[in-house]
Amino acid sequence: MTHRTVHEWGRVSVGDDGFTRSQADALLAAARAHRLGGTDGTDILCDHHRHLRARQMVGVIAARGASLEILPKVDPAMSDDAPATVRGRLMHMLNVALRLDISAGEASAMSHRADSLLALFITLFADRLLSEVRRGLPRQYQHVEDDLLALRGRLDVIRQFTVHAVRPDRLACRFDTLAVDIPLMQIMKACVLFVSRYTRSMTTQRKLAELRFLLDEVRTVPPSALPWKQVRIDRSSRRWSSLLELARLLLGQRWQETHAALHEPPGISLLFPMNDLFEAYVAAQLRRALADSGLDIVTQGGLRYCLGPWREDEDTLGSSFSTRPDILVRRGDDVEIILDNKWKNLTNGVSQADVYQMMAYARLYRAPRLILLYPAVPGASDRTVQVHGIAAGRERLEIVTLAVENSENELREELRRLVFPRCTA
Repeated sequence: MTHRTVHEWGRVSVGDDGFTRSQADALLAAARAHRLGGTDGTDILCDHHRHLRARQMVGVIAARGASLEILPKVDPAMSDDAPATVRGRLMHMLNVALRLDISAGEASAMSHRADSLLALFITLFADRLLSEVRRGLPRQYQHVEDDLLALRGRLDVIRQFTVHAVRPDRLACRFDTLAVDIPLMQIMKACVLFVSRYTRSMTTQRKLAELRFLLDEVRTVPPSALPWKQVRIDRSSRRWSSLLELARLLLGQRWQETHAALHEPPGISLLFPMNDLFEAYVAAQLRRALADSGLDIVTQGGLRYCLGPWREDEDTLGSSFSTRPDILVRRGDDVEIILDNKWKNLTNGVSQADVYQMMAYARLYRAPRLILLYPAVPGASDRTVQVHGIAAGRERLEIVTLAVENSENELREELRRLVFPRCTA
């Protein structure tokens, strides 16, 4: 298995010190087969014959005999940071966006030990699940109907006097029993079996083998038939919520999209669109920063339409070309701020299309403030803030960079100052 690591928009050679041509073709085929690959896979990888160029997806894409890890990068002109450092930043963003409940120290230590993002997630899942299983498996009451030698629970009278009419040694019983074969544990076991095929770490393999033994009482359910909708997280099972999110991620139930071939899969392709991840990360941090402000954060909401039937002397009611701003900051029914997140390098300038989009939002949502939010180049000393007015109106358009590598407290304080520019505390 040949494994390589590259950054967004970076390239990996085909030939010497890279993938063979057959391995490159297999990776390109995996990209075409992936839901996030677009019509021909070029949303993930582009073929330039002598090299492959990564696009704006991050994670791991795997094919027979080869795997490629793609890590985020804000500024293509800068030299690549150490993979472990960038992997740690990415892990932090995923932790916040997906509510995985990983401590900063745990994420940093694991990112330096793991050789890829996929290995990091599998190790995290195995460690956490083994710890929880050793504390005790969750159980739920299940209704059971069985034929026993002694009465247990209630007698099923109809079955007793029909099926067992000539078998007085059998009693048709109905009773409730505490069982570990519940939807949550069926998902956990399915995930253990699934990831066992893809880990190269002997330590992790031993932990997964122990988990298979401890979960022997749980039925094996194929991933396509898992009872996701039947899982109920209550007060007694709340400690399993982050493990359930990890299982969703590894089994492909999250927007990030996990993909594996059906017949003897060569590996897991675990990919994340950076624009979507950046938006989810900012929204999660913004909710925490404004928790006590009385403001509501709505993601991918609004859904107001640009065009509709024209009638003289009447305001047009939109019915086509819907809009979906990344983040709405609302107080009651009033939209106070619209944020649009762009995972781009601002030094390349703001595109006209982005400005036109914000002008449309200003008109449709009557928002007094609009913000285009970009990631800051790591290590930049100053935060970029540009303020513009929109012609023929009083709306304020701000262009701002956000240092995603900062600590959580610093980042939330920065977001709070962005929403309340006169507030210094």
